Amino acid sequence: MTDKLVTIFGGGGFVGRYVAQELLAAGARVRIAERDPSNAMRVKPLGGLGQTQFFSADVTKPDSVRAAVQGADAVINLVGILSGAFDKVHAEGAANVAKAAALAGAGALVHVSAIGADTGSASAYGRTKGEGEEAVKAAFAGAAILRPSIIFGREDQFLNRFADLIRLAPVVPVVSGETKFQPVYVVDVAKAIAKAALDPAAYAGKTYELGGAETLSMLEINQKIASMTGRDRSFVPVPAMAAKLLSLVPGGPMTGDQLKMLAKDNVASDAMPGLEAFGVNPTPMAAVADRWLVQYRRHGRFAATA
Repeated sequence: MTDKLVTIFGGGGFVGRYVAQELLAAGARVRIAERDPSNAMRVKPLGGLGQTQFFSADVTKPDSVRAAVQGADAVINLVGILSGAFDKVHAEGAANVAKAAALAGAGALVHVSAIGADTGSASAYGRTKGEGEEAVKAAFAGAAILRPSIIFGREDQFLNRFADLIRLAPVVPVVSGETKFQPVYVVDVAKAIAKAALDPAAYAGKTYELGGAETLSMLEINQKIASMTGRDRSFVPVPAMAAKLLSLVPGGPMTGDQLKMLAKDNVASDAMPGLEAFGVNPTPMAAVADRWLVQYRRHGRFAATA
């Protein structure tokens, strides 16, 4: 057990709640840093009395970041966006957190990036994630950088989004059906992040790519979801030109930048350590997803699936 104080930027989000749970279970004190701390109140019951703190902070505002890391033994940055001010959040925000953590004398910094982070990426998401990593390394030499593939879990906007579409549509359009992913379970990712924060001597200064138990194409992911939810569906590939036109529609199913991201596989590299470095065995999607995908079956938990 530990009594370390860990500041988590983005601790009230999908991944953040699981990271907080792992840290709290280890005895750590957790400070959730969010623009709107009220969004993170569901974390409070996960720990004991006084074990969780809430702090108003925005990674794009250096003064608030410095205040949020004061006295912290470890700092975790989970903040990321899929559209909007990528440079401000992924690059400048990451630099702000790393500089503040170093100035405060934190013993560990865990920066959560993404597979595909590359300063030369065609997508703004990938480019700014790469720039963020470089800024973190420059400001905090011992930072641990974790790059997960697509993360799935009960509250995700990945499996749930596709399951809902499959539930509603007898014919399902699939964009970039051949692109490969290595979906990784949110609990596995959270365990790795927590270990990197609490044991910096073992993980500092390295970059890890976290992939799940299976490598699947976008089409195979959709087919697997249909099977798990008992839906017999036809899947139709969306031609590249049609996908590009869809990405130009305001408020459409994807942005132009997301379409660029889908042009490249999102799979962990053998050249970098992965979940095994944290003693975590990747959880197969089929082993856990049925717990929440049951809601998309025709008769819910009472449905029979083939």
